Amino acid sequence: MTTSVVISGTGLWTPSHKITNEELVEAYNGYAEKFNADNRTDIEIGELAAKPLSSAEFIEKASGIRSRYTYIKDGILDITRMRPNIPKRADDELSDQAEMAIHAAKKALTAANKTAADIDAVIVSCAYTQRSYPALAIEVQEALGIKGFGFDMLVACSAATFALHRAYEMIAAGTAKGVLVINPELTSPQVNYGDRDSHFIFGDVATALVVEAAETADAEHVYEIMSTKAVTSYSNNIRSNFGYVSRANDSDPFANDMLFHQEGRKVFKEVCPMAVEHINEHLQRHSLDSSNVKRWWLHQANINMNSLISKKLLGREASLEEAPIVLDTYANTASAGSIIAFNLHHQDLVSGEIGLLCSFGAGYSIGSLILKKH
Repeated sequence: MTTSVVISGTGLWTPSHKITNEELVEAYNGYAEKFNADNRTDIEIGELAAKPLSSAEFIEKASGIRSRYTYIKDGILDITRMRPNIPKRADDELSDQAEMAIHAAKKALTAANKTAADIDAVIVSCAYTQRSYPALAIEVQEALGIKGFGFDMLVACSAATFALHRAYEMIAAGTAKGVLVINPELTSPQVNYGDRDSHFIFGDVATALVVEAAETADAEHVYEIMSTKAVTSYSNNIRSNFGYVSRANDSDPFANDMLFHQEGRKVFKEVCPMAVEHINEHLQRHSLDSSNVKRWWLHQANINMNSLISKKLLGREASLEEAPIVLDTYANTASAGSIIAFNLHHQDLVSGEIGLLCSFGAGYSIGSLILKKH
């Protein structure tokens, strides 16, 4: 007997701190002007490149982003610091990402009408984890009182969809009765706030989903996972090199090349057709095409990328109802973007309607799920 696997609950935790483009640009330009003044001689003789100035209009045109939320705002807008000032916690205190994860997890459990007793696997999957071990998922599992097991996953911006794939497989195989997938995206510590081309891209957030068998689901909104599809293709065009090996390399672990950086034009040119091909092939597996899809919950990295992909899929511009955008207020939240879109824009679908959840990002990695409303 084939087990029907469903998503029965979704949770979204949004930090209380918000930074607008205008605030971010004021701080960046102040930093750039100070840098240029402090290094005038080296800049004049060509030893250093001057820092270009930015504008809120440039950011919105380049990305579609108008603001972002951040776990800690203090320090980011300080031109002598240019990074969040997150107080260090003791080993016996709840970690920052675990705290974020628990906020979202509790919302997802409530939406699914589930308690800790109904969950026996926890996956914390995100672009960055603040430590190597013990796993954040095990810390979250303990804090929520869940019996079973937990593990962390790192798949950059496809971390959430890839974790959902694993949850789907566990339920289908009968190795878990309920899986909690959590994406605490604490991206701000990895942002180079002194780089005009990337300082505006990311925001912090946490999302969570409950995955279980259809026969145990009793929530108001339940989505059958019809199937999953994943692909990876190695690329250097999006990198974040920070890690413990830098200590052995005798290199600066906080140098610019250790933080997030990308070849944006190459990423746009290469990922867009890759994502379109991936999605079309996934739909064809079910003898579906774009006309059968009511809602597109796409990765939220760049408005121009989303517009091009949806236009290639539909043969026309997608409406905001068809392909909702959340990056204007949340910015790029790594793996959580498509989950935010799903969280905020799923309740209006009716039984039998189909949506497609898809992420694409560093790796390159693309993950998708075809969902049908119960």
